[in-house]
Amino acid sequence: MKKIITTIFILTIAFTTKACDICGCGVGNGYIGILPEFYKHIFGVRCRFNSLYTHLGVNGSNTYLTTKEKYSITELWGAWSFKNKYRVLLSLPYNFNEKNSTTASSQKNGIGDITVNGYYQLLYKKKTLKKERLLVQSLWVGGGIKLPTGEYNPSDKTTTGSQNTNLFQLGTGSVDYLLAAMYDIRLQDAGLNASATYKFNGNNNYDYTYGNKFTLTTQFYYKFKFKKVGIAPNTGLQFEKAQKDIDNHFAVDLSGGQLLLGGIGAEASYKKIAIGANWQTPLSQNLASGFVKANNRMMVHVAYVF
Repeated sequence: MKKIITTIFILTIAFTTKACDICGCGVGNGYIGILPEFYKHIFGVRCRFNSLYTHLGVNGSNTYLTTKEKYSITELWGAWSFKNKYRVLLSLPYNFNEKNSTTASSQKNGIGDITVNGYYQLLYKKKTLKKERLLVQSLWVGGGIKLPTGEYNPSDKTTTGSQNTNLFQLGTGSVDYLLAAMYDIRLQDAGLNASATYKFNGNNNYDYTYGNKFTLTTQFYYKFKFKKVGIAPNTGLQFEKAQKDIDNHFAVDLSGGQLLLGGIGAEASYKKIAIGANWQTPLSQNLASGFVKANNRMMVHVAYVF
């Protein structure tokens, strides 16, 4: 049961908060993991919700161009473990994008960018302390690739007739690469996880490159067991910082920035079935020089471990 709970933690957080994965302002790509244990295989469905305001005026004020953009993703995902030291994770998203302003509304739905990640366990230690309390440490390193399977429409970059953030896309149109490290320390059922990722965004066929992005996450969790049901609440912080986008070799002013989020969540498991949810809210932000404001994020999922 404990392995199932921890596994769901790992993979829920592995793909959480990617709702607008292409956003160069930092509203994308999230945590990667609470470890240490891992089951052999897992398959699940996840729904993620995110929204933001664009075309804000001075000091974040609304203008007649202010737009609310909503990004919802239904995602198939899975993971495989090999020889207890290797892991491969796969994510296949389907996006539902919507934006509304005082002058216009639009929607687009379709397959997003597929992501494949691989990890290697560099460190794993167990130690029994006083009063037979177990201390476990784990360190994983790895990387991944994001494929341009989602549609990128260059005309959407300037649909408003003014400066635009170029967020309203189903995909980046580029091959992107990720580097990642995850450290977990747990004393009995209480644990702390820290993870870091750096995403290198490639140039697409329209000579547009979304800004590279750094993400750092810390997460506290505790696992409870009530008869055959396991419950594991968690809370933590996430910091995201993105460089400015590059369009035809010129930096895009309305891009890049940083974002700090606080979040809470919980996972529940029964035998091989698990469900969970996670909610995040911005604590501080400076996105696209104040042109963009990120709102709350939410995720729910169900998974089967075998």
